[in-house]
Amino acid sequence: MIQWAIADTGPLVAFLDRREKHHAWVTSQIHVLKSPILVCEPVLVETLFRLVHLPAAQDMLLSMLENGALKIAFQVADHVPQIRMLRKKYLDVPMSLADACLVRMSELFNKHSIFTLDSDFTVYRRYGREALPLIHPEQG
Repeated sequence: MIQWAIADTGPLVAFLDRREKHHAWVTSQIHVLKSPILVCEPVLVETLFRLVHLPAAQDMLLSMLENGALKIAFQVADHVPQIRMLRKKYLDVPMSLADACLVRMSELFNKHSIFTLDSDFTVYRRYGREALPLIHPEQG
């Protein structure tokens, strides 16, 4: 089934680094996701950092932005109060800035699923109570 997606760091790294455990699964998912896949800048920063040993993969990530496969669809500055509330709610997890942005994006783009390898997204809730729709390897 073709889905709209919001990408977390893990799938982007796995897609661009063939040595990653979930590379094959992520690649198969990428082929059935509607384009563009939405991202936020904190996810891009994390991804570039995790690919520091692969400059060609870093360049490929930037190419994906340039050719429209990925789209920055969120400005942190526009959602600071909501991000602060989310981070306070999930202090025990703890929630990164990127994760808070993805949860907020899920509220704004409610037809999109979060494309992630991170199990923390099974704990997070959008609108304070609603489970997040996920594209995750443990879901099949």
